[in-house]
Amino acid sequence: MITQLVDGILWDIALWVFTIGVLWHLLSLFFVGSKKDFSVARSSGFIGAVRANITRFIPRSEMRSRTRMHVIAGYLFHLGLFALLFFAAPHILFVESLTGLSWTALPYWAFIVSAQAAFIGLLLLWIRRVMDPVTRLISSADDHVASILTFIVMLTGCMALLEGSEALRVLHRFTVELLMVYFPFSRLMHAFMFIPSRAFTGAWFGRRGVKS
Repeated sequence: MITQLVDGILWDIALWVFTIGVLWHLLSLFFVGSKKDFSVARSSGFIGAVRANITRFIPRSEMRSRTRMHVIAGYLFHLGLFALLFFAAPHILFVESLTGLSWTALPYWAFIVSAQAAFIGLLLLWIRRVMDPVTRLISSADDHVASILTFIVMLTGCMALLEGSEALRVLHRFTVELLMVYFPFSRLMHAFMFIPSRAFTGAWFGRRGVKS
């Protein structure tokens, strides 16, 4: 009964909420009205948008020296999570069952390394959020809820894979559905918004001849 509920209607609800919520945010970003720019373009806004997205993947040197742990933790978490999300064998099998598409999965040792990197990075980022006075001041309940939900999803996923239990698989899928429902209403939306927002800023500066 619980398995049918989690694999059935709850999954459908979570998928619809996630999809509509993400599309709503993206469409509102692209179709929101903006003032016409009457200034004379000094350079290409498109090139500025591309440059901003490429260069912002690597922090500036002055920022790296001040927030070294934050930078390292960020790379550990995001790269580890990316590997788990797109190259873990169960996820590939799930996508194949829905679309017929498939690709090479991570070997077991690489899965363990990626999982450890993601967990360490997430914990370090959360500890910094709690311990650093400035970061703690600008953090909201949403930041903590997002971190906790993400940690639980990763934990249940690793447990389900290692134990091979149907109950753990259902638990993992349920936590994923909770995260999917929460996702569009939280700052986790930066996963979809950071590229267009960087592009907008880069295009604005690029049009004015400023390297952003």
